[in-house]
Amino acid sequence: MSETHFQVIAHYHAITQEVEEVAGLLGKLAEASLQEEANLAYDYFQSVNDPGHFVILEKYTDAAGFAAHRTYEHFKTLAIGEILPRLNSRTIETYEGRGDA
Repeated sequence: MSETHFQVIAHYHAITQEVEEVAGLLGKLAEASLQEEANLAYDYFQSVNDPGHFVILEKYTDAAGFAAHRTYEHFKTLAIGEILPRLNSRTIETYEGRGDA
């Protein structure tokens, strides 16, 4: 059965000397985010060709669930406080659609 959901695709480009730290912090952020009520999936991948490039795939029940994600303490501490200062750049894309939850 298909359900409507909210998909987030983020691209993080880590500062060269921060790549390993960002990878570890993303693991902690993923673990905490998966405990959120509206979170359906949280996966991240590191590029084989460019180890400083991470792609994060997040799925929420709806846009409000993603908005709530950004208010959790683990997001403020890990994402804003620890990960973002270690990045050269980031882009975030959001989509609504149907698919397997």
